[in-house]
Amino acid sequence: MKLSAKLVIFSVTVIAGSLGVLTWSVERFVRQQSEREQKQRSDTLVTQFRREFAHRGDEVVYALQGIAEAEGTLRMALDLSRAQSDPSLYARDAQGIATSRQLDFLEMVGDDGTLISSAQWPARIGFKNDWVTQQSDWNQQGAFLARVELPDTVDLGLLAVRTVNVGEKKLYLIGGRRLDNGFLQALVLPAGMRVLFYRNLEAAFVPGALLDSDGPAEQPERFASLIGSMQKQPRASEYEIAGSIGTAKAEKFMALPLTGRSNELLAAVLVGNAQDSIAQTLTHIRTAALAIGAAGILLALIFSWSISRQVSRPLARLERAARQLAAGDWNAKADVRARGEAGRAARAFDEMSAELRAKRERLLQAERVAAWRELARNFAVELKVPLFSLQLTLENLSRARDKTPERFDEIFLESMKMVGSELETLKGIIGRFSDFARMRQPRMQSVNVNDVLRAAVKSFEEEFQSRGRPPVKPELRLDEYAARIWADPELLYKGFENVIANSLDAMPTGGTLTIRTAQQNGVVRVEISDTGSELEGGEPAGPAGLFAAKLEGAGLGLATIQTVVSDHGGRISVEATPGAGTALRMEFPVGPTPVTAPQIETSATRSKPQSEAAPAKSQDVATKSKPPLARVIDI
Repeated sequence: MKLSAKLVIFSVTVIAGSLGVLTWSVERFVRQQSEREQKQRSDTLVTQFRREFAHRGDEVVYALQGIAEAEGTLRMALDLSRAQSDPSLYARDAQGIATSRQLDFLEMVGDDGTLISSAQWPARIGFKNDWVTQQSDWNQQGAFLARVELPDTVDLGLLAVRTVNVGEKKLYLIGGRRLDNGFLQALVLPAGMRVLFYRNLEAAFVPGALLDSDGPAEQPERFASLIGSMQKQPRASEYEIAGSIGTAKAEKFMALPLTGRSNELLAAVLVGNAQDSIAQTLTHIRTAALAIGAAGILLALIFSWSISRQVSRPLARLERAARQLAAGDWNAKADVRARGEAGRAARAFDEMSAELRAKRERLLQAERVAAWRELARNFAVELKVPLFSLQLTLENLSRARDKTPERFDEIFLESMKMVGSELETLKGIIGRFSDFARMRQPRMQSVNVNDVLRAAVKSFEEEFQSRGRPPVKPELRLDEYAARIWADPELLYKGFENVIANSLDAMPTGGTLTIRTAQQNGVVRVEISDTGSELEGGEPAGPAGLFAAKLEGAGLGLATIQTVVSDHGGRISVEATPGAGTALRMEFPVGPTPVTAPQIETSATRSKPQSEAAPAKSQDVATKSKPPLARVIDI
């Protein structure tokens, strides 16, 4: 993954994460603060309601206490305490007293619980109210909420009970006022709040029973589940009512149950807080967070693009130059004009590349000098034999003229044949050294090393099965998935041809020539092994000596092959195993991106004499016994 992409991902992650955490914390703080404020306002309103409810109850108790203490009520109680009293005389008194005392409900009940007079339902006179006789301390009780039966309906009243005692007889006074949405008008509602009142006089939810200060509440069906929960378990709790289509918005309600004497739910007061302000605040926070996040991401993209120009692109060029250098392009340069660390790194690379080129030139020069020295030594060795033969021939001719002049002509003809043969040998030696001297600088391109090896092996097809010698079996074990290398195909072909020719010379009695290729750790390895004779006895003087001994006959083995391999930035090594033959290994670095494989013009693809198709063969390779120990030597 590129640095710019990493920077973008990191920046976006940091910005999004930071904004997410900040937005969450701010929303949580705002929500908590709003909930705290709303709870305080709800508690204040609930306290105000309780105070108003208690005040209305006190008014009912005060009015009923006044009735109980009135002189007419005392005379009624005295008269009803007599054995022969007539309760029907007081059947209509409740209506007048209730009106004078501003009570909606008033009933007078005898000592046995029989209804004597009723302001709200006169027709019930004579019925019994047994519940009122079950408690004796009514004068110590305050007002309570109760269902009030009416002729055609059921109403909710805030009632109180007072007794007028005459001896052991009691007159019960039950009075009160209707409890509806009228008392809500006395409450002072802060902005954004409302109070609803529900009269729970039916077992199921009745939408018309939900009231506000102006009358029936809007969209009462939204509160069906809330009322249902309170009917199952009447307790104070908080509920959130989701908004619906229309003007209704989300609200949070504090529900306050109002129960009767038996703890049954008779009404509920709902104190609601609109959530519009909180929702708007949270929406504003989220919108601001998204805007800031988008701006931050845009800045991150700009920053990443700027960093990419200042760091990523110079680093990419530096990487490309390093790969070119590793592939053998010694003129590779980063060509970076950036500032900062990337620019300094690129300039350091260019300096290193220049130093490597200089060291490589010096090394190549030293190798060439060493190769020419080796060449001169081998040249001298090669020339000694034919020159020595010519010298002996001339001496023989001189002696023959002095000692046996009669045979001089015969000896002269034989000597001329020998001289001609040695001159041809000298011409061949000079020709091969002349070819080596004309070796050009490699022209690098992407090369499939397997194709070059196949071409080199094909050029020796006739010699593998030549008459007069045992056959040599070539075995190609090539890695078809090996990468291409950066090389000169003609010089590479010439080096492989030289190695194969000397391997054939090492197998005068026939054998197997095995050629392998493999790719490992960024290099392509080429191994050419034979089953020929061992190297000449004795430990050679270093790797050059060993390799020279292997290719002693031509005199150019080490110089040619080592020059080709070194010019391609590779390594060469020899492993000699007594009794098993010799393996020559060459390693070449993997080349750049593959291109179309070039056509290789070699002795296998053009017509030329057999003497030019392969180097001269080794001569008189001595073999001696050695201990069974393999030697691997790097050159």
